[in-house]
Amino acid sequence: MTAEIFHPATYAQAVPYDRFAELRRTTPVCWIEEPAVGAWPAGSGYWGVFAHADVKRVLRDPDTFSSHLGGTQIRDPETSSDLDFVRAMMLNQDPPAQSRLRRIVAAAFTPRAIRRLEETIADRARTLVDAVLPAGHADFVEVAADLPVWTLARIMGVPDRDRRLLYDWANRVIGYQDADYAGLSTADAAALSPLGRAALAERPASMTRPDGRPLNPRSRVGLADMYAYAHGLAAAATGLAATTDLAATDSSAATDNSAAADRDTGIVGRLLAEGLTDAEFENMFFLFAVAGNETLRNGIPGALLTLLQHPDQLGTLRRDPETLLGPAVDELLRYWPPVMQFRRTATRDVTLGGRDLRAGDKVVVYHASANRDETVFPDPDRFDITRSPNDYVSFGFGPHYCLGAHLAKTQMRAMLGQVLTRMPHVRPAGDPVRLTSNFQNGLKHLPIRWD
Repeated sequence: MTAEIFHPATYAQAVPYDRFAELRRTTPVCWIEEPAVGAWPAGSGYWGVFAHADVKRVLRDPDTFSSHLGGTQIRDPETSSDLDFVRAMMLNQDPPAQSRLRRIVAAAFTPRAIRRLEETIADRARTLVDAVLPAGHADFVEVAADLPVWTLARIMGVPDRDRRLLYDWANRVIGYQDADYAGLSTADAAALSPLGRAALAERPASMTRPDGRPLNPRSRVGLADMYAYAHGLAAAATGLAATTDLAATDSSAATDNSAAADRDTGIVGRLLAEGLTDAEFENMFFLFAVAGNETLRNGIPGALLTLLQHPDQLGTLRRDPETLLGPAVDELLRYWPPVMQFRRTATRDVTLGGRDLRAGDKVVVYHASANRDETVFPDPDRFDITRSPNDYVSFGFGPHYCLGAHLAKTQMRAMLGQVLTRMPHVRPAGDPVRLTSNFQNGLKHLPIRWD
C-alpha cells in the first residue's frame, strides 16, 4: 500500500523518511494511490518520484514534465475554468511563458536587492524577539510567523496594518487539510485600512459549497477577498482610487512601516507596468502573498526544532555563528524542507526510474526524499551543519528554481541569529504540534523556554 505517502494524516505525525528510503531502494518511481480525504474526493493517483537524480531529471525537463498541463498541486483543479485560472500563475507555466513572468519580478530578488533589505530584516527579527524576551517563554511559531509576513508586506507595498491579511490568506491555503487552520481568521477588521475592510467583506461566507462539497481554497472564488485586495492595491498604485486612503499617513502608521509602505507601491507597481492580464496579476499576487509566506513560517520553526533536537550541533553553531550560520541554514533546509513535494504532468510517454509513464500521468517529485538520498548525501539522516557539498533540492531545480531562495535564507539567518545570541539555553517547553498537510512540512506550535 502506498496511500500513506499521499495521506495528510501521515505528515501530522512525522515525515515518513524511513518509507521514502525503502522506496528509493526498491521502487524509486512508484504508483501512489490518492484516496478520498474527508469531504475531498479521491483522485486518479500519480507517480511518486523519490530518488535525487530522478527528481532533478523531472524538474529540469519541462518539455517532458509540464507544470502547465495540470498545475503543480497533486489535486486536479475541479473545473476547466479553475485550471485555466491557475495556469496563469508563473509557478504553473513552462518556458518560454514562465520565463517572461520570471524576468518581470527577478529584479526584486537579486542578491543586491536583498542586501538592501538585510538590515531592515535584521531589525525586524530583533523587534520580534524583544517583544517576548522578558517573558522567558513563547510559542516560536507565532514569533517567527510575523517576519515573512512583514517582509513581504514591505516588498508588495501593503500597509503594515493590513499585513495580518497575508497571514490569514496563507492559513486558508496551506491549512485546508488541517481543521485548526482551514477557517482561521485573525485580522482585526477595525484595525485594517479601508481597502483592507472592503476586501474582507468579499471573503467567502463558507468554505463549503451548497451541495456539501468543500470549496477549493486555491480557487478564485475561495480567495475572492485576496484578489479584491490585490485589485484595490493596484488601483491605488495607479492613482485611480483616492478614496482608499492607501497613500495617506496617520497616527497608526507613525510607529511602524505603514507610512513607508503607503508611499511605495512596491512590486505591485512593477507588475502593473508590465501589462499583465488580470489572471496573471492575481496569480502573481498569490505567489507573493501566500507562497512567499507559507514556506518560511514553516521553515524557520522547523529549523529551530531541528537544532533543539541536535544539541551538539546547536552548541557548535553557538561557538562560531559568524562562520557556521550560512552552511547551517543550508543543512537545515536539507533536513527540514518546508515544501515536501511538487507535481508535474507527463507530456508524452516516457521511461523514468525503470517505469513506463504515459502522457497525461501525474508525476510528483518528493524533495523531502531526494534530500535524504544516500547516493548523494553520506549518512543522510545525520544532521551536520558543516556538511559540504550540500546539493539539496528544497528550492527546486531547473527553470522553476525558487526566485526567493536568497530572501528566504536571509530571513532564516536573521531570526536564528537572534535566538542564538539572545535566548540563553533555549530549550523545548512542551511538545511541538505538526501541521496536517502532505505539501507543507509545518509546525502549528513550538513552545520554547530560555533563561
